[in-house]
Amino acid sequence: MALVAHASCSSSTTLSPEFHRYASCLSFCRLSYLQLSARFLSPVGCDFDNGVERRRRRRRRSGVGVWVNGVVEKHFSERLKEEGCHGNGVKRSTRWSSSTAIQALDVKKKGKGEILYDSNERQAKPKTKTLKNGAYLDAVLKVYCTHIEPDYSLPWQKQRQSASTGSAFVIGDKKLLTNAHCVEHGTQVKVKKKGDDRKYIATVLAIGVDCDLALLSVDNEEFWDNVVPVVFGKLPQLQASVTVVGYPTGGDTISVTKGVVSRIEVTSYVHASTELLGIQIDAALNPGNSGGPAFNSRGQCIGVAFQGLKSGDTENIGYVIPTSVVSHFLTDYERNGSYTGFPCLGVLLQWLENPAMRSYLKASSTEGVLVRRVEPTSGAYGTLKEGDILVTFNGTRIGWEGTVQFRLSERIAFGYLISRKFAGDVVELGVIRNGDWITVQTTVSPRVHLVPCHIENGQPSYLIVSGLVFTPLSEPLIDEEEDIGLKLLAKARYSSPRFKGEQIVILSQVLANETNIGYEDMSSQQVLKFNGTEIKNIHHLAHLVDTCEDKYLVFEFEGDFLAVLEKESAMSASSSILNDFGIPSERSADLFEPYVDHLCENHALEKEIGDSPVSNAEFGLDGLFWV
Repeated sequence: MALVAHASCSSSTTLSPEFHRYASCLSFCRLSYLQLSARFLSPVGCDFDNGVERRRRRRRRSGVGVWVNGVVEKHFSERLKEEGCHGNGVKRSTRWSSSTAIQALDVKKKGKGEILYDSNERQAKPKTKTLKNGAYLDAVLKVYCTHIEPDYSLPWQKQRQSASTGSAFVIGDKKLLTNAHCVEHGTQVKVKKKGDDRKYIATVLAIGVDCDLALLSVDNEEFWDNVVPVVFGKLPQLQASVTVVGYPTGGDTISVTKGVVSRIEVTSYVHASTELLGIQIDAALNPGNSGGPAFNSRGQCIGVAFQGLKSGDTENIGYVIPTSVVSHFLTDYERNGSYTGFPCLGVLLQWLENPAMRSYLKASSTEGVLVRRVEPTSGAYGTLKEGDILVTFNGTRIGWEGTVQFRLSERIAFGYLISRKFAGDVVELGVIRNGDWITVQTTVSPRVHLVPCHIENGQPSYLIVSGLVFTPLSEPLIDEEEDIGLKLLAKARYSSPRFKGEQIVILSQVLANETNIGYEDMSSQQVLKFNGTEIKNIHHLAHLVDTCEDKYLVFEFEGDFLAVLEKESAMSASSSILNDFGIPSERSADLFEPYVDHLCENHALEKEIGDSPVSNAEFGLDGLFWV
């Protein structure tokens, strides 16, 4: 039986539409025994753990299936005694620094501490001997996590807790690395060492949703006795042997599977609908392998297992997060004290394969891609223009299909160059505009989503006004609500934010009361204006309600529907409504903070719904893509 849940977030991917139609993605964080048994023995459509089935529905829109780990799993979605030895006689020291693990990540420092990945550069020599003969297995841990996911339909509460297991490994400086989906929404995280029956409480230091990585630490000093971190290796070559280590389903002890590197390219990371460099391998990966390391033949870690492809036409297709992405994640955290994310250019591009089009656009060569759209929230807005031909990125020439030279005889998607940068970095672009060559500079920053795939602070915002429940539209909410209208779905799939902080605010439901008679059946409706003022986000709506001095509260909804409340009676009924429905507060904690409007003016949209999808997964042809 194929147990697959479908991804709902607009999955960015370079794969063909046929891939999305027939393939499904198997991500690898192991369900608890009871959940897994229920999955196999229960009929399709049963609600197994108060949220797992919701999360299965959440993934239907991209056409990519994900093995749910009991919490979250998205679109494309693994010291010895101080003077002792281990088998091969290699002596270990109990004192390790973060530089021991990180310096072998194929990185080089440039400028003001900038760390760039160079896939052709020789690996830095580690301070320790290479681990051989399976000694590296001691660095691999089993992760036990209890998750409590928010209830997006009832945003003042959470869903029932669930449990899952995954894998992690020691990277030095008393830190552990695992997948983000293994510990996201975690209330308790425990780790257990190989050959040890004790579980240690772990603390989540950082979660990188876009790269599906998480950094952990253990405060108990006893845990770090005789613990040896892995040594990172460089990006492997095709057909290089690879060994994946972790704690997948099928048993409780450590598991080792072997294979080869099948492909290296920019891959869809299904957990957050992002596209980053990925390694495809043919080693068997199963639920529970998530967060476990993949090693080369020298015992050096070349990446982190995180997802796999499950389809009737495919076998043994797994994916590993390469050390270049791991290095970016760790460097970002060290620079900022928190994780800020991978940047993007925020530009929609089109291939220039057709000779007539190149002639029409006055392109003098077969290189470059056509700029079709620039997101208003990107740093390139106002710098790049529609109709520009983007030819170079920091001096690297871009082919007509959006690829650049990668290693000696390989090409890779242009987005790879952007992913090597950090938020706020300045890049130089070579552009052909109206037949003339110009050079422009712009900054790169993480992409701003009008409808996010993940809630940044974990719990969704909400505002209750006389029983009317308002909340921002998000992908998790779309999957929980069954009556989202087509126009609202179209906005979620085709509209970009006009400014940072913009949200689509909807009326989720109405808590029946005599003050809201006639509105009880309203649900999943976008609220556009309050007392004639266009709403920018949920915090703006709360501010407008709080500062209203009019006799009536007037809400204008999509479809020309109007709802009017008498202010005095609405405010007086608030406490009784909260008591009747057992709701602790009329608003989420973030809405008690003072509202600050960072926007000078609210720019009007030229079109209510955009012409192009906001993610690559929605395109029906290969010629258009976001970077």
